[in-house]
Amino acid sequence: MSEKFFPVDICGKIANLPILQLPSGISIAFFNLHGDTVLTEHCGKELSKLLTECEVLITAESKGLQLTHVVARELKMPYYAVARKSKKLYMQDGISIDIESSITTGKEQKLYLSKHDVDLIKGKKVGIVDDVLSTGASLKGLEDLVNKAGGIITKKAFVLAEGDSKNRPDVVYLATIPLL
Repeated sequence: MSEKFFPVDICGKIANLPILQLPSGISIAFFNLHGDTVLTEHCGKELSKLLTECEVLITAESKGLQLTHVVARELKMPYYAVARKSKKLYMQDGISIDIESSITTGKEQKLYLSKHDVDLIKGKKVGIVDDVLSTGASLKGLEDLVNKAGGIITKKAFVLAEGDSKNRPDVVYLATIPLL
């Protein structure tokens, strides 16, 4: 059985993304930064150029974590906020919101933000960072969380815009991929 790949040029670096079929029947070019230090560094450095006016960053676990770490390091930010998908013991005094199902999860979720991270973003210019924008469900959840915490959404930055999300005027991204 031969695998099929979709090549995408991300600011001069070619990534060959495996084509995967989701349970819904839609096929996607699957972008995965987990474990790929070279691609993560490249994408994080390129995204940091788009987020210079932000005072703090936020991402959702888990695929955005290492990407946001690189962006924060490049922007000399000592901390960034992490929206967790489950409530941890240290988050008893934090906040949460419900989000609709995304293209890859297929079910409703919650996002949680610790009090430390709420305090980190309150009143600050916030950059939302993630790997792929598709349906916008995860982004909407992050926007709601930032607003609930009192942050000021300044930029919404992604490595890839998938499908029609490339037409959104409110986001920035490095490259596009189609829904297949």
